[in-house]
Amino acid sequence: MKKAYRVKDNRDFQRIFKNKKSFANRQLVIYHLEKPGQAHFRVGLSVGKKIGNAVTRNRIKRYLRQAFLELENEIKPDLDIIIIARQPTKNMSVAEMKKSLTHLLKKQHLLR
Repeated sequence: MKKAYRVKDNRDFQRIFKNKKSFANRQLVIYHLEKPGQAHFRVGLSVGKKIGNAVTRNRIKRYLRQAFLELENEIKPDLDIIIIARQPTKNMSVAEMKKSLTHLLKKQHLLR
């Protein structure tokens, strides 16, 4: 996923959190904000230190980015999305992560 498609700025994170549109399952929490006129969706990832060491946290983020890359054409383009990983993600594969992410996106009607 290109760096231009990532939410990195703290102000952007706070703006999305204040929107309070969220949904969760056991593995992931999703926050989203619609931004009309945006050409491509943007994603912010958050994996807390309670989940594991840096290697584990970075692996989870890599898996989530790969899942978003595979779902790129199905996600609506006018969205800013934040994903917060929960404890069970530390034992998940890319396929399981993609399945969990797809479940959340379908429940929130964020897919085309």
